[in-house]
Amino acid sequence: MYRFVEPVDKKEHDQFIRKHDLCNLLQTSDWAKVKDNWAHTIVGAKDDEGNLLASALVLIKQLPLHFTMMYIPRGPIMDYHDEALVSFFMKHLQRWAKKKHCLFIKMDPGIHYRDYLIEDKDEAQVYADMEEILANMKKAGAIHQGFSTYIKESIQPRYQANVYACDDFEVSLPRHTRRLIKDALKRNVEVVRVGNDRIDDFADVVALTEKRKHVSLRNREYFHQLMEIYGEDCYLFLAEVDVKAMLLQLYDQKKENDHQLQQLKEGAPKKQRRLEDIRNALNRDIAEFEEIVKEYPQRTVIAGVLSIRVEDTLEMLYAGMNDRFKKFMPQYYLYTEIMKYAFAKGCRFANMGGIEGDLQDGLTKFKSNFHPHINEFIGEFDLPVNRLLYHASQKAYKIRKNRMIKQNEEA
Repeated sequence: MYRFVEPVDKKEHDQFIRKHDLCNLLQTSDWAKVKDNWAHTIVGAKDDEGNLLASALVLIKQLPLHFTMMYIPRGPIMDYHDEALVSFFMKHLQRWAKKKHCLFIKMDPGIHYRDYLIEDKDEAQVYADMEEILANMKKAGAIHQGFSTYIKESIQPRYQANVYACDDFEVSLPRHTRRLIKDALKRNVEVVRVGNDRIDDFADVVALTEKRKHVSLRNREYFHQLMEIYGEDCYLFLAEVDVKAMLLQLYDQKKENDHQLQQLKEGAPKKQRRLEDIRNALNRDIAEFEEIVKEYPQRTVIAGVLSIRVEDTLEMLYAGMNDRFKKFMPQYYLYTEIMKYAFAKGCRFANMGGIEGDLQDGLTKFKSNFHPHINEFIGEFDLPVNRLLYHASQKAYKIRKNRMIKQNEEA
C-alpha cells in the first residue's frame, strides 16, 4: 500500500509541500542550505502509483560516540487524520533513523491547535480533530511533549502572531496604530524594498537591537545567505529618514510661523495662542533634530525587516531598529507597508513570528498593534529510536538546552 522513500527528490518534495495545507518555510528543501551546520536528507512515503503522500526535511545533528539526533522542523508534511499513513511513516522513519545511529527524532508539525484574536483567547475552542491527531501520533509511537507556554520551552514557538489579508487592510488596523503611522509620515519616514547590496544597512540596525535587548540574533553573512538562497522570495524592507532635510523644513515652517505672529493683529487671542503653541512645538522639534543631525547628517536607515515568502505566506523573520529614532515610529509604518506589499503579491497572511503563550510579553504588546490572529500549534513530539538510551538522551538534551538558554540570557 505504501513504500518508504529515501531520499525524496528535492523538487518533488517542494512541489508536494507547497500544495499542502501544512506548507511551511522550514520544510522547504532550501532551508537545509540555511541550516548548513546540520546534515540533512528528505524522506517520504508513496503509494503504489508513486504519488508522494508524506514528506519530511530531516535535519541531522552529530552527537558524541557516533550517535545522532534528528529534527523535522514544522513537519512532517502529511495527512495526520490518516491513521494508516501516520503509522506506516513513523514506523519506517524509526527503522531508517536507527541505521543512522539516531537516539530520537524531534518534530513539531505546523498543525493549528486553536486560533483566536487576543481579546477572544478565553473563549477560543480547541479544534475538534485534535484528539484524533494526538491519538494517531500516540499509536504510531510518538510522544507528545505537552502544551508549552513560553518560547524557551520549545525549539519553535508554539504561539505565533499572524496578520491575515483582508479588504481595506489599513482601515482594519487599530486606531492608535493608524495614528502612529501618521506620526511616521509627518517625520518623513520612507519605506523601500532593497536588494542584497543593502544587507550591511540592515545588519547595522539589527546589531543595535541586539545590544539594546541583550539578545543574539544573526549577522550580515547569515542575512546575505538568506537573500542568496531565496532570491526574489526574500523581501528586505528598510525605513529611512533624512533628518537634515526635515530640519530645513522645520526652519522654513518656523520662519513662516514667526511671520504670521508678527503680522497678527490685536484682538485675535485664540489665533495667537494657536500660533504660539505651534512655535513652541517647532522649537522642541528643531532642538531635537539639531542634536540628531550631528550624529546622522546623511539619509539614514532607522529600521528594517527581512522576510521570506513561501506560497501564500510571508514569514517575517528578522527585524531591527535604531532606538535613537523611536519617536519617529518607523516600525508601525514599516510593518504595515510590508504587509500591504505581500498581500498585493498574493500572500494570504503575514506571520510576525513567535510570542509567549501568556500573551503578556513585549512582543505580544507590539504585535497586537496589527490586530493579529494567534495561531497556537499542537506542540512537539519525540519519536524514540534507541529506546534503551532515549530517556538518558532526553536528560542530556534538556541539560544542554537549559545551559544554552542561560548563556543567551547572560550574553
